[in-house]
Amino acid sequence: MYSQGLVVFHDKSYNNNFSLKNDSAEWIIKMSLRIIIEDKYKNAIKAKNTIEINTLRLIKSAIKDRDISNRSGDNNKGIVDLEILSLLQNLIKQRKDSIDSFKVASRNDLIAVEQGEIDVISQFLPQQLNEEDTEKIIEKIISENNFYTLKDMGGLMKNLKSSHAGSIDMALAGKIAKSKLS
Repeated sequence: MYSQGLVVFHDKSYNNNFSLKNDSAEWIIKMSLRIIIEDKYKNAIKAKNTIEINTLRLIKSAIKDRDISNRSGDNNKGIVDLEILSLLQNLIKQRKDSIDSFKVASRNDLIAVEQGEIDVISQFLPQQLNEEDTEKIIEKIISENNFYTLKDMGGLMKNLKSSHAGSIDMALAGKIAKSKLS
């Protein structure tokens, strides 16, 4: 059962960070992207939506691959939501690159497939800020951290990534930052 971005659990044995909602006996936990993706996958199968099924399988597979590559020694946990967001952004970037290649080859059928995949993947990402808002954020970070030259670009981009992960198009941010710092 969903309630404003939360999954409600009635089983107290579920082992995670719990908090009580009001004075009720309902245990709640913040819904992770994994749960949302799995739920969408099940719904897509029921609806027999082929593009969505295939794209969600691709997402689940990419997450599982990243989970496996992240495992080491004491770390048996999978990747966190922030890393999943980064993975989803990479998947979209790959699809956009493919679309550019397909445009050159005049393959409109494949462009439509890639665009459909982008639409499915995009629903899991936060709303991207527009150019104007991105510019305001960059100006604020520049002034707060006294960034003045292109040598400060790395620090600026690191700050942007940590504070606005997923909500800023980093390619656009890079262009704006470069113009502001030169």
